[in-house]
Amino acid sequence: MLDSYAACRRTRTEIATSTIRSRGRSRTQKPASAGPRSELERAMTSSELLAEVPVVYLAAAAAAFGLCIGSFLNAAIYRLPLHVSVSKPRSFCPHCRATIQWYRNIPVVSYIMLGGRCGECKEPISIRYPLVELAVAAVFGVSVWRWGLSWSSLTAIVFACSMLLLALIDADHRILPNVVTLPGILVGLALSFVNPRVLWWDAMVGAVLGGGLLYLVAWIYLKVRGQEGMGMGDVKMIAMIGAFIGWKGALLTIFLGSLIGSLVGIVLIAIKGRDWDYALPFGTFLALAAVIVDWFGGELLTWYWGLFPSL
Repeated sequence: MLDSYAACRRTRTEIATSTIRSRGRSRTQKPASAGPRSELERAMTSSELLAEVPVVYLAAAAAAFGLCIGSFLNAAIYRLPLHVSVSKPRSFCPHCRATIQWYRNIPVVSYIMLGGRCGECKEPISIRYPLVELAVAAVFGVSVWRWGLSWSSLTAIVFACSMLLLALIDADHRILPNVVTLPGILVGLALSFVNPRVLWWDAMVGAVLGGGLLYLVAWIYLKVRGQEGMGMGDVKMIAMIGAFIGWKGALLTIFLGSLIGSLVGIVLIAIKGRDWDYALPFGTFLALAAVIVDWFGGELLTWYWGLFPSL
């Protein structure tokens, strides 16, 4: 059944992409109007003009905007686990708490100009800050380049940014905030009504099946081992993932995330001498797997089934 996932997502993506690109090619002659144009006519003209802009320019503009969103995500990653508002106070140094002036808070550029240090106390600032900004810029740019200005690209951007947020918070604090996962489920379900890559019923089944399956695994682990193997945050997160990419995508995410987590765990045990009970941030691996599945799930399944041509 999963083999149909590749063809299904590929077909929906091709339909959405061809629709976007055909807008710039289709033109109809309009009769001259003696009176002023209506608001609808003006809106249509603006849309047509936008369709004529080369996609590389749109992608570059999206990437520049993504840098700013990446800066906001950095603040959210730091503040949400501390239960601090993401909007107030203004950005501040995590060492000396001094307010960062706007000219020292330009994404990536300010980090380079200041040599990776606070402008006040001169303490080093983590390289992760500009890397997050560049990662989000890449998500924005590549999404627009691949799907154009569409609901598909918007959904991919929202999903990838949410996964990045959850991945880093889980890596730092071993928590997955409800303020992200629970609204994320609703946002994923809402976008499924306009996202051509995932049907609305697929999203609903994905949320229930994904969350339910992981809850069952956690319950069995608790009964067998007598201790929690994963928290409810992981359950809510996979429900959110299912709401965005459907039930087949959720199942593939669980498999791929478990595989990545297992490989990382083996490496940590072999190199750093960790024991088998060392707690890994499973949400981080789920987030990475979910973005891979959203962007390349169809291609991965096509490649996998190609390994077994006789089946």
